[in-house]
Amino acid sequence: MAGSEPHYTLPLPEFTDPVKVLIVVAPYYKDIADNLVAGAQSELDAAGATHEIVEVPGALEVPTAIRIAYRQSNFDGFVALGCVIRGETTHYDTVCNDSSRALQLLGLDSACIGNGILTVETREQAEVRADPQGQNKGGGAAAAALHLIALTRKWGKKNKGVGFLPETILIAENGDDDPESFPV
Repeated sequence: MAGSEPHYTLPLPEFTDPVKVLIVVAPYYKDIADNLVAGAQSELDAAGATHEIVEVPGALEVPTAIRIAYRQSNFDGFVALGCVIRGETTHYDTVCNDSSRALQLLGLDSACIGNGILTVETREQAEVRADPQGQNKGGGAAAAALHLIALTRKWGKKNKGVGFLPETILIAENGDDDPESFPV
């Protein structure tokens, strides 16, 4: 049983510059989601990161919300939280696979994401994994996001902007071979 196996947990990275993280949670199973959020918040607080929380209807909407924030906001990283419990139909497989795949693709596009969307067979499994005093998968997802942020900062290039800014813009010649110009 994997729950009883010992495993190594990396120490949290340290940051010199502020870290801002967005927690995106699907509170479909509210009590489980609340525990995941509590674990994530605790881990982010321990690292000195600030965070915001946004709720979305379900696990399939988590990657979309992260994509919107990644493109339009200034978060350093993201924590994806939710829970999918197997039911009687194949909908479980669709939700698990599609949400996971979308998060992975965002990560491969340089978004720093910790995936804490639980995919479990039973509610009891979810409760154990979400418990901040137990397996604390919310905290683990936050720690993963923090580690990816640290790697991005370690290996990232300083943003030099896109294109170039000329010192002078030439508008038109004024007829005496002296172009009119305006400083930028």
